[in-house]
Formats: sequence, structure tokens, C-alpha cells
Amino acid sequence: MNRPLANIRVLDLSRVLAGPYCTALLADLGAEVIKLEPPAGDDYRHIGPFKDGESALFTLNNRGKKSVVLDLKKPADLELAQALAARVDVVVENFRPGVAARLGLGAEALRQANPRLVYCSISGFGQDGPFKDLPAYDLVVQAMSGLMAATGEDGGAPLKTGESVADLIAGLFASWSIMAALVQRNATGQGATLDVAMYDALFSMLTTSHAQHFYGGVLPGRVGNRHPLSTPFGCFRTSDGQAVIAVLNRGQFQRLAALIGKPEIADDPRFASDSSRTENEPALRALIEDWSGRLTTEEAVAALAGQGLPTAPIWDIARAAGSEHASARGLVSLLRHPVLGQAPVVGQPVRFDGAKPVAETAAPALGGDLDDVLKELGLETA
Repeated sequence: MNRPLANIRVLDLSRVLAGPYCTALLADLGAEVIKLEPPAGDDYRHIGPFKDGESALFTLNNRGKKSVVLDLKKPADLELAQALAARVDVVVENFRPGVAARLGLGAEALRQANPRLVYCSISGFGQDGPFKDLPAYDLVVQAMSGLMAATGEDGGAPLKTGESVADLIAGLFASWSIMAALVQRNATGQGATLDVAMYDALFSMLTTSHAQHFYGGVLPGRVGNRHPLSTPFGCFRTSDGQAVIAVLNRGQFQRLAALIGKPEIADDPRFASDSSRTENEPALRALIEDWSGRLTTEEAVAALAGQGLPTAPIWDIARAAGSEHASARGLVSLLRHPVLGQAPVVGQPVRFDGAKPVAETAAPALGGDLDDVLKELGLETA
């Protein structure tokens, strides 16, 4: 199995989601991740849903790690944490800005002791700026980034997404930046201090909103399940549900027009371009749904796919995970777990030379790896 980070050791001081998701991605790629937890454990150990007393969220996001319990309020334990940081390649933390430094585990102190260290801080709004001390909850970031304002039904209220995307995107950018910093370190011998903000990360992903605001001079509106700039590009009614149709260019639209029995609309000025189709979306939707509403979702998708048009049914997570394609791509892996027997995990999605790396072990028991870690690093308990 290709494990590109096999020689990298990570001290994970983070908890909950953004930081642990980042370090789980690194563990998938072969990094040794030492998770430092307080005596009560990561907060996610106590958040449901639970199976046989084990937190699903903790299990999913802490695969492949080793757990070390230290009470950083105790001088001896803090000294041990600093000793661990002196022997690793990467430190990841998501304390509130300034807390790590007050504990003696900040970037300046640790990089002075270990100049090759890549130190990554993940927070809600970054290590500086007027918002840096605001609570770093995903919902807060979604609300303030512009994402919620552009999400929801036409004429409806703002909506959050169904996942904690600010946390996850920050974790993804953190892992990406860590690997870039490691490449730089290998070239220069110097580590780096990384500042990853959930707000910055989520804001950077809103490309369609950026296009509308910075170039179009308009505020993005809420348009439900259709695309704000392209038409027909969204969900359309069928006799038993909805089907997704995504048409972007003239050739695709001509094929769609012929399929629904209205070839003449391909030359209708209202529908001659992507932008004019968007301006006249209600009229075009009525024509499409007059066709699709007489078909089941399965029939509509089959007909659209037969013409080479991008289309799909709307699946729930059970259908998505249980599909033949998900199985063939290895999207879900089963890891041996001391309590659960087998723990389903969803690892990093990229294949390296045809193989998909995933962590070799499930999430660790609280503090179960302290002795092994200290022995491996040549340290002794105080």
C-alpha cells in the first residue's frame, strides 16, 4: 500500500471535528498521529450517535491514531507534551487563539525548540483580526461567510447545509497546507507556522457567489435546487419524485429539447443562451416538467442518460453508500475495533497509483497508547 506520509509523525492537540478530520486524512496516508487528550477525552467521545457505547463521530474522525492522555494543567504533563512536540514533524491544534501560547505549546516556543516543525493552528476566524475571539462553531461560520444567505428556497429563509462544511473544509485545507509546508521544509530545512481559519476556508469556496458579487455587481439570491447562473440545471418534478438535470451548452440543450418533444425551443430567443434560459427559467421549467412529470424518476433518468445528458436520481446516504459504484471505488472501509468488532470509516478519497490509502487501525481507546508512544520516542513518564 502506498503511504506517502509513512515517515511523518504528528502531534494532534485538536478536538471535535476540524483538527481531527485533518489529522485523520494524514493518518490515512501513513503518518503516525499521536492524539493528545485531556483526562475526560476529546469532546466527541461524548457526543452521539453511539453504538455499543462508542461515539460514531469520534470513531469516524480519529481512525489510525494513538491516544495519549495528559493533563496540561499539571507541570509534569505539560513538560511531557513539550517533549513530544520536540520529537515530531507536525503539530496540529485548534485551541482558541492565544491559548496554546499561554500553555507553553504555541508555535513560537515549539518551533524555537524544533526549527523543522510544521505548526498548524485551526480556528474559527484565524489567529488575528477583529473576529478572532468569536466562538468557532460551524453554524456561526456558515452564517457569516455568505453561504447561508445564498442557500435556500426562492423567497425562503437562509439555510445551513446538511453537513458541518466549515469544519470539514478547514480540516481539508489544513491537511493540504501541512503537506505543502513539509515539501518546503524538505527543501529548506525550516518548518512553518500555518494559520487556518474556518471562515477564510469556507469563504474561499464560494466561487459562484464571488462571480455574482465581484463581477456581476449583484448579491446572490436563494434559488433552491437550481443553479443561480445556468439553466436548466437543477431538480425537476417526476411522477414519483424528482430528477436532476444539468445542461450547460447549446448542444446539450438541443438534445434536451428534442427529447421532451419541443425541438423548436432550441431556437426560441428566450432559450437561445444559458443566460437567457436563466432569465426565463419558470417558462422553461414548465415545458420540461410537462414531459418529466409523466415519467417516473427511473424512466426520466434513463431517457436523459440515453441522450448523453447529465442526470441523476436523488439518493439518500444509504443508497449512495450501498451502490455498486461506491463498493467498486472502496468508499467505505471496515477497520477492526476492540469494542465494535468492525468500524465503518470513510477515508481520504484519492487513489495513489491505483490504490486508496486508509488508516490501518480504528480510533484509539482513551489514553491507551501512552506507554508505547513514550517508549518509541525515548521518553519516560514524570
